[in-house]
Amino acid sequence: MTDKSRKALCDAATPAKQDDMDILRIILQVIVALGILNVWLLRAGKSTPYRGGRARNMREEFQAYGLPPFMMWAVGILKVGLSLALLAGIWFPVLVQPAVAGIGFLMLGAFFMHIKVKDPIHKALPSILVLVMCVVIFLI
Repeated sequence: MTDKSRKALCDAATPAKQDDMDILRIILQVIVALGILNVWLLRAGKSTPYRGGRARNMREEFQAYGLPPFMMWAVGILKVGLSLALLAGIWFPVLVQPAVAGIGFLMLGAFFMHIKVKDPIHKALPSILVLVMCVVIFLI
């Protein structure tokens, strides 16, 4: 096989590889965005095994972290807004990088809040997994 034919094969394979990466990125965007929207819009008032400390809802969780009530609203507005931007990024790719960077930063904060209240690692697992997905989305 000549160098020219090798290059032609590589060039032909590149678009398919890029398409696969685009699909993976979109799948991860949807998982991250819908997961956050679920937590903040549907389950905010409900107990889950991942709430910090002994909290039974979002308000109690922020209290367990020692944060003032306005922080719950600020974080919630940011997470919902960034999640919607991440979904909109499917059609407007310019939104993906800033949205995923913001969500990743907030997930890092969530992880440290679990450490602050000495939660077992399984309670911090969702924040870790979402952070990892954000890094993957950012790098694709």
